[in-house]
Amino acid sequence: MKPTHLPLVNSVSAPTLHPDGSAAVVAVSHPDFDADGYVGQLWRVPVDGSAAPRRISRGFRDSAPRYSPDGKVLAFIRSAPGKAGQIHIVDAAGGEPQPITDRKLGIESFDWSPSGEQIVFASAEPEPGRYGTVEGVGPNAEDPRLITSFKYRMNGDGFILDKPVQVFIVDVPAVDAEPLVEPQGRAKQLAADSGTAAPFSAVPQPRALTSGPLLHSAPRFSADGDRVYFTADDPARSDLCTELYVMPAEGGEATQLSNQPFSGLSVYRAQESADGAWLFVLAEDLGMRGMDFVGSQVGVYAAPSDGSAPWRRLTDQNQQDFGESPDLVRIGADAVLALERHRGAQRVWKISAAGSELLFDANLVVTAAAAAAGTVVLSYTGPDSFGDLGVLIDAGTVDAGTVDASTVDGGTADGDTADGGLRRLSDFSAAWRAEARTVPAVEHTFAGSDGYPVHGWVLLPEGPGPHPVLLNIHGGPFSQYGWGIFDEAQVYAGAGYAVVMCNPRGSGSYGRDHGRAIKEAFGTLDLADVMSFLDGALAQYPQLDAQSLGVMGGSYGGYLTAWTISQDHRFRAAIVERGFLDPVSFVGSSDIGWLFPDEYNGTDPERIAAQSPMAQIGQVRTPTMVIHSEEDWRCPIEQGQRYFVELKRRGVETELLVFPGESHELSRSGLPRHRKQRFEHILRWWAKHLPSAANPAIPEES
Repeated sequence: MKPTHLPLVNSVSAPTLHPDGSAAVVAVSHPDFDADGYVGQLWRVPVDGSAAPRRISRGFRDSAPRYSPDGKVLAFIRSAPGKAGQIHIVDAAGGEPQPITDRKLGIESFDWSPSGEQIVFASAEPEPGRYGTVEGVGPNAEDPRLITSFKYRMNGDGFILDKPVQVFIVDVPAVDAEPLVEPQGRAKQLAADSGTAAPFSAVPQPRALTSGPLLHSAPRFSADGDRVYFTADDPARSDLCTELYVMPAEGGEATQLSNQPFSGLSVYRAQESADGAWLFVLAEDLGMRGMDFVGSQVGVYAAPSDGSAPWRRLTDQNQQDFGESPDLVRIGADAVLALERHRGAQRVWKISAAGSELLFDANLVVTAAAAAAGTVVLSYTGPDSFGDLGVLIDAGTVDAGTVDASTVDGGTADGDTADGGLRRLSDFSAAWRAEARTVPAVEHTFAGSDGYPVHGWVLLPEGPGPHPVLLNIHGGPFSQYGWGIFDEAQVYAGAGYAVVMCNPRGSGSYGRDHGRAIKEAFGTLDLADVMSFLDGALAQYPQLDAQSLGVMGGSYGGYLTAWTISQDHRFRAAIVERGFLDPVSFVGSSDIGWLFPDEYNGTDPERIAAQSPMAQIGQVRTPTMVIHSEEDWRCPIEQGQRYFVELKRRGVETELLVFPGESHELSRSGLPRHRKQRFEHILRWWAKHLPSAANPAIPEES
């Protein structure tokens, strides 16, 4: 893969499934260099494989499709360049979409009422005078902000207290209704003269269900449509708990449901069962202080929806983590689907109050699911797919370990199957594979220095070698590399580098103990694990050049890269990107600085210094490129700037690459041209310090 191939990387949204189970709709989006943005449309995918997927919308960026309960209407969010996304509806049989919202800051999420007559949605409500609500008052002319709480800004979102997210309900007009027409000429003047004129709106006006300073999210109707569930975060609280509330759909007083009788439970999403008898929630137990998030396993809880019994955790609190599961999906009368991350994969569980059943377990990362009429469809990424859709062959009988992922992911849109597993319905990465050769990621487990098994992957470039080696370290730390294809590893392997990447202790998807192993011990077991995995790969593959090593990582990966080169001098060069580099200055400068270092590094100054790359910078001799973004509020740019300056003061060869207007998410969702330029600079740096046959050194000008 080359940086120019980025526009061929298609991502697939959560699917929506027609109520009769006959067809699914997904949004497929990709980076576009000409638009310097992300474009995408909706695609209809027949579940029986009788026809190829077909594009059914033509917006700039259409996303989040949802069939109405009767399947006659499709709702989705449409965004235009420079405009906030709005909910649109269209006849499911085809037609012209019409907007039904015009929110200043767009829509965050929405849900249909069971009757199909209303949609509930979450949307930020800007404070008057901010965010363009007053013409002529730009960001630099807004009133000052008075801050009194820890939680007042968020990476990628900016300031949050002056635009609290509220819950609204809007009546859905008939898709064939005559559009509203703004009065003109004499009609407009007569209305003005009569005093009956009102501001014209081409969309139905929503009704607010919530107000005040809480940040509301994930609104969902009850099974009968009489109530609305939602979560709410109180910025004034000094813990991490998000509460669950329910209120009448017609409005009224909200009732808090969570932390009764639990203390320290943080709720992310809720869903009633289809029969209305059970309430299922995704929640995380953060302990009595509401702050113990290190290695915490998000679980599925349930209780009778009438509140007659307390919540009960249905999933293992030490080994099962549903932290990346999107919405809980109703299946059958009394169960939901939930996604568990497990050893770099994400598998599908059917969960009810009576028990749990593993529906799908393969070397794939399932990103979302939908169920209807006994059919289950899954969006997923795999070893050669950035995003596709598949249907479970038998959602009631698929057992763990029966799926041959290579067959699933190597199938075609016309119906290849893996025995007893998933039938692939799309091939949205076909154009990418035609242009860019896929370098397979080979799974390995190597013993750590203390015998602990370290799980990961090795990618080998073409040719016999010897190949220079790039040790890649993921962020988090409670994150993971996985079975989904990784664009960065493909770019580096395509440039002639062997890529080594693993999930050391501290990573997610291997249980609570694995995730908590580095609490107050950054740079210990995690460093030992990544170096052991590297040594294992070098011993396994003689075509790897042990004398030509580079190391790189972002965020926590930037931390561990910086820590590695202060402790081990075998690497020819390094890249430290958006790094967590000084726990001391991180407090007060990062959006999570008030909690992250204390929980991960502790509060003892000597112990903090013993885990700090900045405190150890005098030991660094490795040439190091530092990459950072100006609007990174997670690992603020001062972290990278100070690290760069200190290296330069000590005579270490270094560069600082700064991207304007980007946040912590540059490498994943930054402007496409910035992502391309980032790759080009990275390859330039490696060509200088770690040249390969496909990425040779550029002769210096005389």
